[in-house]
Parts: sequence; C-alpha cells; structure tokens
Amino acid sequence: MMTRADRAVPGRTRTAPAAQPRPVHIGLIAPSGCLPDPGIVDRAAAVFAAQGWQVSAGDSVFAREQRFAGPDDLRAEDLQSFCTDRALDVVLSARGGYGLSRLLDRLDFAAIRARRPIVVGYSDFTAFHLAYLAHGGISFAGPGASDFAAAAPDPFMLEQFFSVLGQASHQLSFEVEGPRRMQAAGRLWGGNLAMVAAMAGTRYMPAVRGGILFLEDVNESAYRIERMLYQLFHAGVLQSQRAILLGSFEPVPAMSNDAGFGLDSVVAHFRERLELPVLTGLPFGHVARKATLPVGAPAVLSVARGIARLSFERYPSLVRRRTAAK
Repeated sequence: MMTRADRAVPGRTRTAPAAQPRPVHIGLIAPSGCLPDPGIVDRAAAVFAAQGWQVSAGDSVFAREQRFAGPDDLRAEDLQSFCTDRALDVVLSARGGYGLSRLLDRLDFAAIRARRPIVVGYSDFTAFHLAYLAHGGISFAGPGASDFAAAAPDPFMLEQFFSVLGQASHQLSFEVEGPRRMQAAGRLWGGNLAMVAAMAGTRYMPAVRGGILFLEDVNESAYRIERMLYQLFHAGVLQSQRAILLGSFEPVPAMSNDAGFGLDSVVAHFRERLELPVLTGLPFGHVARKATLPVGAPAVLSVARGIARLSFERYPSLVRRRTAAK
C-alpha cells in the first residue's frame, strides 16, 4: 500500500551494477480536488511498478480540506517541490476537479522551467499547462492516476503515455471530421475548454498565434460550450490559430429548450465563422481513450481522406532525461 512514507526517494543499493540505468521515478500529486477513493494511488502505483518504475506520492494525495486535496499551501508545496525535485523523472496529477487556479500566484515557474520536468495531467490541470506555457515551459495534457487505476486501463491510453514520454518525437493518427485534406504547423496547445476560457485575459494565458489549439470538456450543455468558444473568439484567440482540434465533450446535457441545438450545431456554426479548419475526433478528454499531448511543443497536423496525423517533437522526454544524466 502506498503511504506518506513512500514520499522519500530510495537511494541506489550498493549491489546494483554501476552501468545499470536507474528505474524511472514517478511522483503522484493532487493539486486540485481530493481523491474520492484513496485506493486510486495503490492501483495506479501497481501499473507503474509493473513497468519497473518507482513511485512516490505527495501528502496532497492523502489529504482533504472541503473539496480540495488539502490546504492551498500543501498542494502548492507538493506541486512546486515535485516539479523541481531532480530525483523525479515524471510528475503525474492524480485527478482534476477544481483548485489549481488558487495556486498559480504561489508557484515559481522560472524554477520549474529551469528543471524542465515531465509533468502530466488534464482537466483542471489545464491551468498549470497554460501558465507554464506562458512562462516558456512545455508540459503534457494526458491521463491522471485515476486512468491508470481503472479495473482495465485503456490500452490506447497506456501505449500513448509510455510511447510519448519514452521518445523525443511522436506521431498520433486518428479519424477526424472536417476538411478532407489540409496541413498546418504550429505550437500545439490547449486543454479543457472551461479552463482555457477562464484564463483568457489573465497573465497566465499564453499568447499563442499560429498554433494548433485542442479543446475538450465534459458535462457542459451545448449553449455553454458555444458561449465559452465565443469568449475565446471575442478575445481573438480562436481566429489567430492555424487549426482547432476538438476532443470529447460527452456527455453534453440536453436542455429543454434546445429544440435540436446541440454540439453539432456549435461545431457547424464555428466552421462558418472561422477561416481555419475546425476538426473533431481528437482522442482526448474525460474519456478512457485519451492521448498524451505536449502542451507547447512544435507540431504538424495533416489530414487526408478523413485520417489525421498529428506529429510533435522537441518536448521533455525520458530519452532527453537519460541523455542529460550521462
């Protein structure tokens, strides 16, 4: 069972061969909402242990204060210390929820960027992704501990996570709806739509122009999705991109007065308003089948006959980490 004591980083044993590379060390934190099931940590840790990885957990994954994973000070300290700990190779957010926005002005992003950590999370963790990108850093929109703790973790999610982090470049292929043929190059960025819209107009919103913006959300009705997209439109964010990739928004609760107005209506509307490709089908969001996407990395998106290929490179990886350690 994972306990607070596992936070300590085990040292190398004297019996280990000198030439043997040390195992990957992953740290689990909860910078937003509290974990509904403490067993998530142990089940996720078992998946990483099966890969030969070492696992540590911050105090935040065991804490609760109201809806949060402990007090703001505790969550901010866990996030900052794990992201700057040179003994850790990967930092994984246990879950989303709400709460990271409360921590942004407490974080030393310059110190985190100097470390260039591999940091992964989604949903509310979008607040960190955007703020870190605004400070020049690249992090990963990807699964949380709860995804690894599922009774049967999604094979696509597992393959993408370990493949992306384990190599210096990656290509993802998936079916899309939108233009039958296109190509766009730019910085890949985005995340949860509610969080991207909430960051607009703040100092934590990166000024990305000519980028490839990806968006997802969950449990938002169609008119709320359109309203948030219009916030980004009126702020000049949408029309300054080269392409917009939409992931999963399900479920989209129907309203009694929708009268046929739904997510398809919203997508069609913005395809008319924007002079750039708007594509649906990105395997990302509050779903089991999700990709791991480097927020801020250079990327190329090409589409031919309904198949999209999204390639990205020059992001923090375990390959670069091991090369730097030599």
